[in-house]
Amino acid sequence: MSALKQKKLFLLDMDGTIYLDNDLFDGTVEFLDYVKSIGGKYIFLTNNSSKSVDKYIEKMEKMGINATEDEFFTSTNATTLYLQKKNYNKIYAFGTKSFVEQLKDAGLNVTTEREEGIDCLCMGFDTELAFKKLEDACILLRDDIDYIATNPDWVCPTWYGSVPDCGSIAQILCTATGKSPKFIGKPEPDMAHLAIAKSGFKSEEAVLIGDRLYTDIACGVNAGISTIFVLSGEGTMEDVEKSEKKPEFIYENIRKVYDDLVK
Repeated sequence: MSALKQKKLFLLDMDGTIYLDNDLFDGTVEFLDYVKSIGGKYIFLTNNSSKSVDKYIEKMEKMGINATEDEFFTSTNATTLYLQKKNYNKIYAFGTKSFVEQLKDAGLNVTTEREEGIDCLCMGFDTELAFKKLEDACILLRDDIDYIATNPDWVCPTWYGSVPDCGSIAQILCTATGKSPKFIGKPEPDMAHLAIAKSGFKSEEAVLIGDRLYTDIACGVNAGISTIFVLSGEGTMEDVEKSEKKPEFIYENIRKVYDDLVK
């Protein structure tokens, strides 16, 4: 536990880690206050690309947490950086209106219509999914265009269970077209590396906390930083036994993490 107490930068998954839907988990506020009290920093690191950072800030405020833009790093942020480097002619944006606007705001030439000149299909977690988008994607993927997706998560947790996330929709398209995307978000190490660089802290001072082994914990392991697996979301102890990527620490929830840190 002494090793964990040396950490100053906490990369926090959100859904299933600090809240579920609009319900903040017990211990979250105390944990965030603790990080600030030790001169540390937390960055909310999420694969959920359905909302903009502004929307996340609004969501946090409703739950009693005053958050700022520099405390977030999303899979859309990481995907935007990737797309900007590739210099595509025109990108078909498959996602929510918020996702499309974020790509446009980053100066990318995007469209939501099937038209001439498209050389990339970029897909996010789409809570506004319509059959037309699936049909457009199947037609576009017949051609030799790049295919990018924000995150490989199979499901997104809700208060009633789970809903299909970006990875599940990508699997649907793979079944129909035989093509799979390049995923950008967790478990790719870039998500953690970029967040650490943004923070000003060193990698050895960082720990990633999340509820999914195949995205959160794998991201931390791939990035070479410490990891905490919480059992408050999607993952279970059975998953840990089966997974090749093992967390350094395991806790029931964020409350238990906090309790151990302040002992």
